[in-house]
Amino acid sequence: MIDRSKLTVMLVVVFCTALMFGVTAIGGAASGPLGNLVLATTTSTYDSGLLHILNPVFTDLFGVRVKVISVGTGAALELGRRGDVDLVLVHARTAEDRFMEEGYGINRRDVMFNDFIIVGPADDPAMIYGMLNVTDALQQIAMHEVLFLSRGDRSGTHIRERFLWAEAGIEPIGRWYQESGRGMGDTLVQASLMGAHTLVDRGTWLAMRERLDLVVLVEGPLRGGDVRLANPYGILAINPAIHPHVNYIMAMAYIGFITSPLGQELIAGFKRNGEQLFFPAGLQRGPNFAQFIPEECRGDDDRD
Repeated sequence: MIDRSKLTVMLVVVFCTALMFGVTAIGGAASGPLGNLVLATTTSTYDSGLLHILNPVFTDLFGVRVKVISVGTGAALELGRRGDVDLVLVHARTAEDRFMEEGYGINRRDVMFNDFIIVGPADDPAMIYGMLNVTDALQQIAMHEVLFLSRGDRSGTHIRERFLWAEAGIEPIGRWYQESGRGMGDTLVQASLMGAHTLVDRGTWLAMRERLDLVVLVEGPLRGGDVRLANPYGILAINPAIHPHVNYIMAMAYIGFITSPLGQELIAGFKRNGEQLFFPAGLQRGPNFAQFIPEECRGDDDRD
């Protein structure tokens, strides 16, 4: 009769050996079909420097190089629709839901969150400093016709900004409202040079504020501000049933890594000048089915 304890040890050794050779074969010198991973993500995750912390750890673990395409959320999802990337890390849940409903994105997971803030000149020409209602602040900006610089690029930040203008009952038009058509970092620099207001995620702001002649005028929910300025990030793999050529295996490995205790610890520990830029949301004790399913597909009990 076989000793169960010896059998268990043998199985563990066989499993670990197979896993070691499997990772070597997959990662190796990044020369095989699974040797590269293409991630489309928002400019905020790139400009803040977060991916410079996460991706080398993933590469060390799996031997797979991560190529990052840093664009707005809208452009990132469009790359996913075309099958030009293996996965997307974005921050516009309504757009993510549409992406899943169309069948392009699968296995969505919550990753992290921070919030949006409104920054502008220190002399506060719109008199919005300290306002707790973001739509009231936008109404003040429009009423005084002070410069506001929008990204205008269908990014997650731009989508949220347009939503907030609609909530305020305003269609922003006129010389006071301008668009950069650029990423978050470039938009911040341009707003600083112009003396304009803009909507920015806190992570990019904390990473760049020392170089800018702007101040925070309207806070998000992390500092007691309007909950409509919450900024959650999600990650999705591209559906291999639509695009069979995508690196689905390593895309799922990356999703597992970034939502694992290790990945979440790296996110929580990422700071600039002692301030945390992103807050992990990938690990939860209770079930969170809403992260997987578009809102329109959920039952009434699953809705927020």
